[in-house]
Amino acid sequence: MAEDGVAPQPEGEATGALPEHDPNEPVDRAEVIGSGMRTLAIWSGYFLLVAAATLVIGWVFSKFWEGLLPVVLALLVASVLWPVTAALKRIGVPYALGAAISLLGGIGIFAGLISLIAPGVASQWPDLSSRAVQGVRRLQEWAAGPPLNLRDEQLNEWITQGLDFLQARSGDIASQALSLGGSLGSGVVTMLLTLVLTFFFLKDGHQFLALVRRVVGRRAGFHATELLTRLWLTVSGYIRTQAIVSFVDALFIGLGLLVLGVPLAFPLTVLTFIAGFIPIVGAFTAGALAVLVALVSNGLTTAALVLGLIILVQQIEGNVLQPLLQSKVMQLHPVVVMLAVLLGAAWFNIIGAFLAVPVAAAIAVFLRYLGDLIDLRTGERSSDDIDWATDDGKSVGWEWEKAAVFFRAILRKNRPDNSGDAVLTDAGAGLDEAERATIRSRLRRLARRRNTHDA
Repeated sequence: MAEDGVAPQPEGEATGALPEHDPNEPVDRAEVIGSGMRTLAIWSGYFLLVAAATLVIGWVFSKFWEGLLPVVLALLVASVLWPVTAALKRIGVPYALGAAISLLGGIGIFAGLISLIAPGVASQWPDLSSRAVQGVRRLQEWAAGPPLNLRDEQLNEWITQGLDFLQARSGDIASQALSLGGSLGSGVVTMLLTLVLTFFFLKDGHQFLALVRRVVGRRAGFHATELLTRLWLTVSGYIRTQAIVSFVDALFIGLGLLVLGVPLAFPLTVLTFIAGFIPIVGAFTAGALAVLVALVSNGLTTAALVLGLIILVQQIEGNVLQPLLQSKVMQLHPVVVMLAVLLGAAWFNIIGAFLAVPVAAAIAVFLRYLGDLIDLRTGERSSDDIDWATDDGKSVGWEWEKAAVFFRAILRKNRPDNSGDAVLTDAGAGLDEAERATIRSRLRRLARRRNTHDA
């Protein structure tokens, strides 16, 4: 440690190579401003290029969305059913048979839930509709009293205005109804395609990584294998953990509805489980529907108790379950999740809200992978500091560590002391002589190209 408390710099470092400040020859302010403006222009150009590329990709996706949607849905369903297929394979069941068993089992469970819901809704619907009429009358009586003091004439006038509004736009409503019929038809086609694709993903999914490596080549195949594996682990982990969280929510809310005697308790429980796959928005919608049913059927007191129960369960989910189960899988801030759901719903309606969080998680995985590669290239972390998902990823890490040595050699080469080869001693201790020779050769080629360009 030096006497002034500042650690001495090694020989050849930047402090020894930079020129000292000369007050007799100050730097012109225009040079400083120009340098800053050039940097700003360069980064602005990068941003515009990335934004333009994003818009083009989004436009292409929108044109092929109907064809891509079954693929995305099939991947999500396959991520849920894959553990069953893999378990069957471990006991000797072929992939084709295991995929068929997994898919048929999933369809059977879904159809069983529908068959359990439908009779309950059909049997309790007449009583619920009559109570809904009574609830509307109670609301009308409440509105007629203080503090609103609304007369029946005013309410009838508002109802008449509403009917006139609907009649004036009957043509739009009819066209939307026809559009809904077309959407239902395309929805059936999408569902069938999703089931077929899910079967093939379960049957042949274990061969996809090898196919990707053959198509993109050995070097890019290492990156593709690591990145796709990370994406698969993240998305499948999200679906499984979200299923656990939704099941716990539905279980406690369903028990509360049964205890309070709210009708349609089981259908509301299943709806709560399904809505749980749409973070924030789904829980709010299912909870609001449960409170509304309780208000119409059992009165204000029961509705208040149901509201308190839902708030309590949501607090336990948000503060205990999700941080515990999804912190290692998603690593997304709640604000990012909320914005993703809102944007997905605005762009692609309910299916966009459902897919928003997996898509946001996939983008986050891609950015984290780029961050890992940048850390390796800059030397901020070593390959051993990163949790690789595959052996190919470990190979990528070692290659990028060697590339970091090369880039540090370039930086040294650009210094006035021309000490580029010093990096081979300082940072390349783990390299053998052949790798050192390769780096020296690359540095000489780079220097020759630079001299030719300058000439």
